[in-house]
Amino acid sequence: MTTKTLIIFDWDGTLSDSVARISRCIQLAAIDHHLPQPSFDQAKEIIGLGLNEAVRHLFPQANADMVARFSDSYSAHYRREDSSPCAFFPNVLTTLQQLHSAGYLLAVATGKSRAGLDRVLEATKLTGFFHSSRCADETRSKPHPLMLEELLSEQGIGPEHAFMVGDTEFDMEMAVNAKMSRIAVSYGAHDASRLLNYQPVACLDDFSNIINYC
Repeated sequence: MTTKTLIIFDWDGTLSDSVARISRCIQLAAIDHHLPQPSFDQAKEIIGLGLNEAVRHLFPQANADMVARFSDSYSAHYRREDSSPCAFFPNVLTTLQQLHSAGYLLAVATGKSRAGLDRVLEATKLTGFFHSSRCADETRSKPHPLMLEELLSEQGIGPEHAFMVGDTEFDMEMAVNAKMSRIAVSYGAHDASRLLNYQPVACLDDFSNIINYC
């Protein structure tokens, strides 16, 4: 019996062109709490982390109460913006459909909350499309490998039969920690030069080229 291949995708910056929206909502939350407003580059740097981890990275001086209040503000701003879901990057939806039709197992590993991922899956009519998913508020945040290990276990797949696809160092490091092959995309939150340090199988400018490496 042939073992299926599991392809695990980050969401923001890999499938969804949401980097600008996330960065702006981080800036708005900082204004709400009279904190130094991060630049766009500083804000996009933390995309991929769980929300609490992202806040602590941006504001190391923040105590637990401030982290919680900032997270609530960010979530409120993002929910207002998210009434219209961000567009997919070019060729994402058609390529995902091709992979699904070809029998690949597809999963999502994201820094989003479960509520946020479910909301966007429903809005984009992809509820039930992916075989598994893990969100940062239900397991360990990237780059800890637990998110990937849980997805592998759920699908009964060994890491040698799986790929992680992402746009940040957090995605690449998580895959290294899980002993999994990785594919980078060059158009997301982190520069391709940084992703190449993790020796991905490929660094793609066009999402559709993923078919050539899986």
